[in-house]
Amino acid sequence: MQLGIELRRLREKAGKTPADAGRALDCVTAKISRIELGQTGISLGDLKLLLEFYGADADHAAHLVELSRDNRRRGRWTGDRAVMPSWFRTFFDLESDAADIRIVESEVVPGLFQTERYMRALFEINPGLETLTDVDAAVRSRQEHQALLDRADPPTVSCVLSESCVRRVVGGGAVMAGQLEHLVALAARPRVQLQLWPFDGEPAPGIANGRFVLLRIGAPRSEPGFTFAYCEDPDDARYIDDPGGLRIYESIWGALQAAALGPAETRSRLAVIARDYAKGSPDAPD
Repeated sequence: MQLGIELRRLREKAGKTPADAGRALDCVTAKISRIELGQTGISLGDLKLLLEFYGADADHAAHLVELSRDNRRRGRWTGDRAVMPSWFRTFFDLESDAADIRIVESEVVPGLFQTERYMRALFEINPGLETLTDVDAAVRSRQEHQALLDRADPPTVSCVLSESCVRRVVGGGAVMAGQLEHLVALAARPRVQLQLWPFDGEPAPGIANGRFVLLRIGAPRSEPGFTFAYCEDPDDARYIDDPGGLRIYESIWGALQAAALGPAETRSRLAVIARDYAKGSPDAPD
């Protein structure tokens, strides 16, 4: 997907049409469209032909060639990760490569922030994970993925959580207390910003949209990078990168941020609710 978007930008910058690119590769125009949409790969030879046809400079061409080679050697979806559904894997990879991640969540704590006990409780009721071995593999895979927050240069992660995420009891009060304490600790990190959208907060556009994630992928040199909106269904996912669709999600994101508590107030509220769970009461004081 990243490579396809970069190739589309180069083609448009060069003033070429998909039909022009098809003639350069001696292929049908539909193949160019599939490559640019990330629906099919491209051979290294064809990639080099297109880069020359589009007049890409040496540095940019080298970056895209390396990106193409990386696609073929990643091998990320073996072992523990093989338990993840195929439609989810693209998101896992994109999130790993993102420079900026913005999350809206309505019902559960996002995967990046889940404790082992919390994620295990969720996985154990997942119909796609039928054995304890599957659950163990899914837990290890998610924990490995969470390590992106501990990298030397981690992404910036911003998140608006509906209060439902911290009131929906997953695994019992002790699990919830530990999960909320973990959220408070994460929220103190310089590149993590959490905002709680309380039940008594102002309504905002997109209240019925559930969850979505905005991912910004960096690009080489002065290129602007690109952004996806990721929307998940029970058995599939959508990746939106057209400007009109992105404007809608960017607008919803801004409205939800404005309606939510600020980061400092969020940390205080989460700490109170965590203590409440630890004491055995699911209700935080007014």
